[in-house]
Amino acid sequence: MIDEKVVNISRDGRDYVLHNMDCLEGMKRHLKPGTVDVVVTSPPYNLGTSYKSYDDTMGRVDYIEWMGQWGQTVSEILADEGSLFLNIGGKPTDPWGPFEVLFRLREHFTLQNTIHWIKSIAIQKEDVGRYPGVSGNVSVGHYKPINSARYINDCHEYIFHLTKNGRVALDRLAVGVEYQDKSNISRFGSANRSDSRCRGNTWFVPYKTIKSRDKQRPHPATFPVKIPQMCIQLHGLERTQRVLDPFMGIGHTAAACAGLGVGCIGFELERDYFVQSQRVLEDALAAQKLDLPDG
Repeated sequence: MIDEKVVNISRDGRDYVLHNMDCLEGMKRHLKPGTVDVVVTSPPYNLGTSYKSYDDTMGRVDYIEWMGQWGQTVSEILADEGSLFLNIGGKPTDPWGPFEVLFRLREHFTLQNTIHWIKSIAIQKEDVGRYPGVSGNVSVGHYKPINSARYINDCHEYIFHLTKNGRVALDRLAVGVEYQDKSNISRFGSANRSDSRCRGNTWFVPYKTIKSRDKQRPHPATFPVKIPQMCIQLHGLERTQRVLDPFMGIGHTAAACAGLGVGCIGFELERDYFVQSQRVLEDALAAQKLDLPDG
């Protein structure tokens, strides 16, 4: 019997529940089939990341099998019209990992979209031409430099959008962007001629600059809150009642859910990260409470 710790916060009819336990056991114990609308998560990549206690150096065959077990359980609890957004990355010396995982999950899901999370990008003015707002070379975002004669710096990760049937309708304009050339509103816009178009499958979401990793981002492999926020919005807020993150980390998916006003459930094995995720969730809910209108 595991020493399970639980945080359960109710706010405006929504439940925010965090479990300090293994996600496979937790999902089977606490979630019924078809009761999750969206899953947003970033599991260990098996690249030797230094977590508090989890060993991220599992044999490749065992890791892929474990991901298959995890995927099967998620497919059972996900609603038929639900979405799984799987953030995963490789490394220059081992680029096949994300695709081997994806191929294993093909037994349970259809790959509906592939999103590229861009962490850093450099744009030369000469490549842009006469473009509004760009007056010089642009280099923005953060990445870990690679000192190598063979590999280039790795500035992106994958977000695989998986569904059960490949036919899940999305709210594409919820994460849309405005038209740069306003004449395109009437040329390519929707029936309501809104100044918004599909963002596409490249999402530039940089990490925030921090002064202290231990205090501000005490996790070696977390994603920014904006990533789960955009994933949930893309799936459609009006169709989302419960979001799951099986690998909660320090709670950024929970924070996104609090900001969007949707319920969530998360599992985190590491006790220190679990404690931090509770703080992150409580801070996010407190921020929402401050933003409520008077009366």
